[in-house]
Amino acid sequence: MSTIWTILQFVFFFGFLVFIHEFGHMLVSKALGIEVEEFGFGYPPRLAKLFTWKGTEFTLNWIPFGGFVRPKGETEAGEPGGLLAAPKWKRFLVLVAGATMNFIFGILLLIVMFSVAGGQDTSKVMVAEVAPNSPAQVAGLASGDVITRVGDYDIASFDDMSTATNQYLDQTVALSYLRDGVSQTVDLVPRSDPPENQGAIGVTITYPVISLPFGQSVVQAFETFWLQVKTTAMIPVNLIRGAISSEEARIVGIKGIYDIFNSAAQMDQTSAVTAASGFPIYRLSIISMISIAIGITNLLPIPALDGGQILFLVIEAITRKRIPDNVALMINNVFFYTLILLMVFITIQDFRNPVLGP
Repeated sequence: MSTIWTILQFVFFFGFLVFIHEFGHMLVSKALGIEVEEFGFGYPPRLAKLFTWKGTEFTLNWIPFGGFVRPKGETEAGEPGGLLAAPKWKRFLVLVAGATMNFIFGILLLIVMFSVAGGQDTSKVMVAEVAPNSPAQVAGLASGDVITRVGDYDIASFDDMSTATNQYLDQTVALSYLRDGVSQTVDLVPRSDPPENQGAIGVTITYPVISLPFGQSVVQAFETFWLQVKTTAMIPVNLIRGAISSEEARIVGIKGIYDIFNSAAQMDQTSAVTAASGFPIYRLSIISMISIAIGITNLLPIPALDGGQILFLVIEAITRKRIPDNVALMINNVFFYTLILLMVFITIQDFRNPVLGP
C-alpha cells in the first residue's frame, strides 16, 4: 500500500471522526430547541453556503477536514434561544453529545469487525509477525504460535508478555508456546536494545481470533469499549503504582496516531483474516479505538474541551451562580492555546521517538 494512499485514508477517517463529533452537538441542539447558526463541512475560510435548514446555514469550507458547529449564544448568556440561555440539563446534553457520537460510532465499528472477522480471545497471546534475524526467528517462533509462558511467568495478556520479557533482558529464558495444539519450548535472549521498530524478542503480538455470532459480537464490542475506557481512566493510577512505564503511557499526537494507523494498514496487507473477509480488520480496530479515545479526551475536565464546559456547568449548579462570560472566555482561551502548544510538543516527540505500532 502506497504511503500517499495510506495518508489519504488516515486524513479521511480522522476528519470523519471529528465531523460526527460536531454533528452530534448539532443534532442534540436542534432536538432541544437550541438555535444553531452554522454547521460547516470542513474548516474556514468559507467556500460556499450550501443551503439553510430550520435557521441553520450549512456551509462548505476550504479546509477539507472534519467540520464544526456554531450554536447561537455560545459565548454570551443573554441571547434568547442560545446555548448559554438554555437550562443546565439541556446544555449538559449538548456538551456530551459529541463524545456520545464518537462512542456510538466506535462501538458500531467493533460490532461490524467482530461480526465479520470474529472476536478475540483476550486470555491468550498469539504471535502475529516475527522480525527477521530476531531472537524469536532464531528460536523458530512463527506467526500463529500462542505464547503460554516466559520463564516463571504465565502469559495471558499483553501486559504479562511485556512484564515477563522485561524481567529477562539479555538473559537466556525458556519460552513455551502452542503450535497446532502441541506445546513446545525454546530458549531465547530478550534484547535490552532492540533495533528500531522491534521489541525485545522481535515479535508483534495479537489475540487469537474466534468465531462469534451477532449477539456475542455486540457483547464483545461493549466489553472492548468498556475495557478501553477503564484502561484509559486507570493510566494515572498505574503510573503512580509503577504498573506501567511512562513510555507505555505516553500521549501521542496526530503523527503518532498516523504511525499506529500505518502499522495497522501494513498488518492488513499480510493478514489472512483481512484477505478472507475483505475487511481491513486492523484499520477498523484502530479507527474504533481513535473514535472512542476522541470521546474520552473531550470529556476530560479541561477548559476549552467539552469536559471543561461540563465542569463550569457543575460549578454553576453547586454555587447557583454562573461564571461570568468574560472570565469563562478568558479561561477557555488560555487553555486552548496551552493545548495547542502541548500538541506541538507532543508532535515533535512523535517525530523524535516514533510509535512502534498498535
